[in-house]
Amino acid sequence: MTSAYTEKKSSGVDWLGEIPRHWNISALKRVLSEPLKYGATEAGDCDDRSFPRYLRITDFDNDGSLRTDTFASLPEEIARDYYVNEGDVLFARSGATVGKTFLFRNYQGRACFAGYLIKASPARHKLTPEFLYYFTKSPAYEAWRDFIFTQATIQNIGADKYAYLPVCLPPLPEQQRIAAYLDASCAAIDAAVAAKRRQLETLDALRRSNIHRVVTRGLDDSVELKKSAVEWLGRIPAHWAIKRIKDIVELKSGDAITSDSITPIGEYPVFGGNGLRGYTTSFTHSGYYALIGRQGALCGNINYASGQFWASEHAVVATTHRKHDTFWFGELLRVMNLNQYSNAAAQPGLAVDRIKFLRIPIPPYEEQIRISSWLKNTIIKNEEMVSIQNQLRTTGVSP
Repeated sequence: MTSAYTEKKSSGVDWLGEIPRHWNISALKRVLSEPLKYGATEAGDCDDRSFPRYLRITDFDNDGSLRTDTFASLPEEIARDYYVNEGDVLFARSGATVGKTFLFRNYQGRACFAGYLIKASPARHKLTPEFLYYFTKSPAYEAWRDFIFTQATIQNIGADKYAYLPVCLPPLPEQQRIAAYLDASCAAIDAAVAAKRRQLETLDALRRSNIHRVVTRGLDDSVELKKSAVEWLGRIPAHWAIKRIKDIVELKSGDAITSDSITPIGEYPVFGGNGLRGYTTSFTHSGYYALIGRQGALCGNINYASGQFWASEHAVVATTHRKHDTFWFGELLRVMNLNQYSNAAAQPGLAVDRIKFLRIPIPPYEEQIRISSWLKNTIIKNEEMVSIQNQLRTTGVSP
């Protein structure tokens, strides 16, 4: 085995480079049992589960698995011309997912496929479906796809191009061993990734619980508590006060600004209801403030702005009275989930006149500072964890 792999030859394909001497290269169309085929052009708005499932590219997860939360079907008389069989490989042909592939196997029931997909049925005596699928996850396949893109003005790979995809062809028993090895290796990786994801999610839930505890009870677990008379709060430290939001901050919407006045680069940042929108030539505020989103599905969310900036009419600026820590206050509002106080209109909006009368716990200023410092360290760790979770979501290649 070792000597077979040390003896190389040129593949004749730039992005493949050298391959083992006993391997061959073939155009995809020459190792299929039937010509490449496009799927049905139906809308797929039927959800009758007695009909064959209608597979669309949106039904496939990044790890190659078939999603369980999406379902569409086609009537038998339409589906029969577009059936997918065990071992078929589906290729996406256009849009943001162009080049994405899915191996159809171990599915209980009948299925057909949609027109933005192309079906390849490997000839089993030449090419195993599993090997073809793993080949489409290789850098060589990505290099071929990128080469195709440079030849066209739009990202589209039709059957005419997929037909000439150069495919590595080890001997059939070797294809089977490679696919079996990758099945086992990827399953182990997927299991490790899933375990790590569960661990991170558990830690995230614990940190959020700790944040809630700290902003409502402080950092001293041994402190004497008292009833707050505020339903969502429960008991609070005996030396804390209860006040209305309006007693410690002024809540006021920012100033209107047109989209033409906002540029990608500029002198003063513009903050809207969901954070930074761009830049402009003047400012409405100078200092450090907590901003509350005022409109849209995410109204009630919390952002921060510092220095000289423009606050748009979609942001509510919280200006603190006297001595109160801005970051402590913003994170307290985040824990309160202000979105629950929005109206239910087609364009949700935050009822500012309502939230300013909400009652909140107020620790002494020095304690606010200590809580704020603890929160900043914890939130930094949360952001690092979210970054890891996002990386894990895109990890995994097992079919």
